Amino acid sequence: MENNEIIYGKNPIESLLESNKRTINKIFLAKGIKFDSKIQKIIEIAKSNGIIVQDVPREKLDSIAPGSHQGIAASVSPIEYIDFDDFLDNIKVSHEQSLVIILDGVEDPYNFGSIIRTAFAAGANGIIIPKRRSTPVTATVEKASAGAAQNLPIIQVTNINSAIEKLKEANFWIVGAEGSGDKYYFDINYDMNCALVLGGEGKGISQLVKKHCDFIVKIPMPGKINSLNVANAASIMIYEIVRQRMTKAVKSV
Repeated sequence: MENNEIIYGKNPIESLLESNKRTINKIFLAKGIKFDSKIQKIIEIAKSNGIIVQDVPREKLDSIAPGSHQGIAASVSPIEYIDFDDFLDNIKVSHEQSLVIILDGVEDPYNFGSIIRTAFAAGANGIIIPKRRSTPVTATVEKASAGAAQNLPIIQVTNINSAIEKLKEANFWIVGAEGSGDKYYFDINYDMNCALVLGGEGKGISQLVKKHCDFIVKIPMPGKINSLNVANAASIMIYEIVRQRMTKAVKSV
C-alpha cells in the first residue's frame, strides 16, 4: 500500500464510491461490524464495481486508520489536485457569480477538512492551497470533510500570489480575513466574483498575500477573546456571502 492512501469512515468512503474519481483497491471491514444501511450501501456499490471487500480484525484497522474509522477503511489511489488553469477556464464559462476559498498556510488537517465541508455545502467553486506551508489532502482531512473533499475541486499551487493575480485578471475581487481589517466582513458587498483568503492558525495571512488583497475585513470580537479558529471564521464569512447572494436573488424575483 506504499503508493496508496488509507481513507476511513463511512461518509468519506461512500463519497469515494459515488464520485468515482479515485481508484479504490480494497475496502476493509472490521469483523463483527454492525451492518447499518450505510455500510450495506457501501458494500453493494463496491461489489457492483468489482471492488474487494475484506473482513479484518479491528486491531488491523486501528493500526492503518488512526482516528474514528467507524469500522471501515479503504486503500485508494492518491488524490489528484485540479490544475489551476483548467479550474479557471471552467469558472470563466459559468454565468453565475463565483466563490473561491484561498487558504494561506492552514496546517491543521481538521481545520482544512472542516473548511472543505463548509465550502462544499455553501456551493463554493473550489479551494486553493499552496504546495508548501499547508496540509495536503490526507485521510484525516477527508474524514473531517465528511466526504466533501471528493466532490469539491481542490487546487494546489506553487505561488498563491501568482494565482491571485490570475484570479484578478478573471474579474475576481480578493477579500482577506484578518483581525487588523479596516472593515467588518458584513460591510462588503459580495455581489461579485469573490476569492476569500484565510490565513493559517496563529499566523494569519502573510504580508505579501495581504498586499494582493483588495479588501481586508475582520469579524467583530466584543468578547474577551481576540481571534477565532480559522474553520469557524471561514464558516461565518462564507455564509455571509451566501446570505447576501440569496437575499439579492429573492429580491430580484
